[in-house]
Amino acid sequence: MRGSFKYIFWFFCVTLLFSCSKNDDHKDKKVFNINLDQGLTSIDPAFARNQNAIWMTNQIFNGLVQIDSSLQTIPCIAKSWQVSDDALTYTFNLRNDVYFHDDPIFKNGKGRKVIASDFVYSFYRLIDPKVASSGGWIFSDKVKDKNNFIALNDSTFQIKLVRPFPPFMSLLTTQYCSVVPKEVVEHYGKDFRSHPIGTGPFTFKYWKEGEILVLLKNSHYFEKDAKGKALPYLDAVKATFITDKQSGFMSFLKKDLDFYYNVDGSYRDDILTKSGKMTSKYKGKFTLAKSPYLCTEYVGILVDTNLSIVKNSPLRQKKIRQAINYAIDRDRLIKYLRNGIGVAATSGFIPKGMPGFDSLAVRGYAYNPKKAAQLLAEAGFPEGKGMAEVTLNTTTTYKDLIEFIQGELTAIGIKVKIDVSPSASLRDLMSKNHVNFFRGSWLADYGDGENFLSMFYSKNKVPYGPNYTAFYNKAFDQLFEQSYYETNNEKRFELYRKMDQMVMDYSPVVPLFYDQSVVMLQNNISGYSFNPLSLMVLKRIRKG
Repeated sequence: MRGSFKYIFWFFCVTLLFSCSKNDDHKDKKVFNINLDQGLTSIDPAFARNQNAIWMTNQIFNGLVQIDSSLQTIPCIAKSWQVSDDALTYTFNLRNDVYFHDDPIFKNGKGRKVIASDFVYSFYRLIDPKVASSGGWIFSDKVKDKNNFIALNDSTFQIKLVRPFPPFMSLLTTQYCSVVPKEVVEHYGKDFRSHPIGTGPFTFKYWKEGEILVLLKNSHYFEKDAKGKALPYLDAVKATFITDKQSGFMSFLKKDLDFYYNVDGSYRDDILTKSGKMTSKYKGKFTLAKSPYLCTEYVGILVDTNLSIVKNSPLRQKKIRQAINYAIDRDRLIKYLRNGIGVAATSGFIPKGMPGFDSLAVRGYAYNPKKAAQLLAEAGFPEGKGMAEVTLNTTTTYKDLIEFIQGELTAIGIKVKIDVSPSASLRDLMSKNHVNFFRGSWLADYGDGENFLSMFYSKNKVPYGPNYTAFYNKAFDQLFEQSYYETNNEKRFELYRKMDQMVMDYSPVVPLFYDQSVVMLQNNISGYSFNPLSLMVLKRIRKG
């Protein structure tokens, strides 16, 4: 009963907060309403491993740097930085006007100023085995120990790497690299997940797990807009947790939500035409925007002939893998299965929207069934005659996509059996190189092509790395390692393109499409920031 009373009390408080009566000094409060249909397990940035956690931590916390809409790294708490000539030492000059949110743990309950030692603590926390952060990979192979994080003084922070890593600044924009206050984290312990104190544009107010989350405007936030006006513009953010996508969308249509993300298959045809335009039913009722999303949907093929399951597989032949690439009409797949959401992946594995992406620089595979048939014949299987059936592994969610591919391959004579497994089971098989032919997707953690090419680096063997196709190539590895020492972005991107072309030529993967995010907003919302990482940025949102 006590818990129920507490919830009712807080619900009453929240209702008062959002009320807009004429006699209320708080009328015209601007509240941004969203729904998190996948739930939320933590608001501790050390565990910001999924989209909802990343979205919410990005409102409450800041890091040294942040990204702009084109994924360029720009200042945040660090106002400037220097990188040593050997690319091993990064020195950050911190702002002196950044304060943690108020909390009773601080002296007089007022948030104190952020200093360099806070970053020493926050970054070591990611690799501290006692914390077991899901973001440990950020620093685990880049620093030796805690001593590589150095507070030279209160306003100067330094990181020393064990080897160069040019995308390092991009990596630091992830929410894992947010600054947290040591005394508050250690006081609340594991409960910091539900008592987050950061420096961000919004402060944590209330979270009833699975029901409601409330964030309030940080009236002491340090960032301002181009005209010198303090950010954020909104007064509050309210999140609900409606798990049923259809119900969530109905809440958006009723204007109970200001924002709705992605178009679920169950009602996709209701909202979008096959060419990806909004249907006449909803024109003018809300705005809908598609933008690049750094995710490549693909089919993977195991290629290491030293593996027993590869030795007798017809997929061990490069020409057959290339034939599969040519056999799939990606544009038709996107049109009829996804209502125009996505871009045909015909320019390599690195997706559109990634800095350095050039649709003409990497030659992938456009739909060419005649070329596919020719390659199949050259491999010794004209029209697929004599070729053993192959099994394509997927999950229930993607069964329609895989059935489409099955039909495309059947058309050129390749017999395909579909094996449907639970997501966890398929991931386990992939992580052990126990499946020959499988559906996969790769989503960027940060805005650099290295993130995608790492899937084909020999030292990233499973189960500890993401080389699910067992692609081992010395020339590729040499270029990959060379890219670590190339600090010039354009020259590094050129190396990335060479590696991507190697992958395309050898075909351990069949890239299907580069994904897109779909955002729906009420007509009175402006200032939403679109970026290829689909990172939710609410500090510049205006409502009304």
